[in-house]
Amino acid sequence: MTTQILLAGSGGQGLLFAGKFLTYAAMLEGKEVSWYPSYGPEARGGTSTCSVVFSGEPIGSPIVAQPDILIAMNLPSYLKYEPDVRPGGLMIADSAMISEKSARDDIRACYLPATQMAYDEGLKGLANMILVGRMLKETGMFAPGTVRLAMEKCIPPGKAAMLALNLRAIALGFGE
Repeated sequence: MTTQILLAGSGGQGLLFAGKFLTYAAMLEGKEVSWYPSYGPEARGGTSTCSVVFSGEPIGSPIVAQPDILIAMNLPSYLKYEPDVRPGGLMIADSAMISEKSARDDIRACYLPATQMAYDEGLKGLANMILVGRMLKETGMFAPGTVRLAMEKCIPPGKAAMLALNLRAIALGFGE
């Protein structure tokens, strides 16, 4: 089975890191994976997306046109990509940044005030991982041991203190 994930928001929100984390987790579970970042020349503050595709078989294209899962971190991304979520898919939106609610009844929509949660918990800049945590809860796609090992692979040795913070953010999104 192939899973197509689109993470969308503004540059600086950690979308590429979240995509890299998902890529490592899928690889650790023996999946074929593609990771395709896209961001404007503005870098921080500009449009940013990251497509992650994983499958039990070779992947023909890294392009995600109709995501199974959308994580939207700002209103422009929500407005642009929410209509593209495949019927039966999952959309997770940061309700601290997005006040709109989906009118679609053919997708599962989750709203989590991730940016506010991150601020309240002293995890500034980790709203991305709170939303990923909610996605993991909703889908059950990776084993807990895989989550920790993938995060260990993503955090460089010079930023080892970030491991516990990222794992805490995932746990918050999971509801723990």
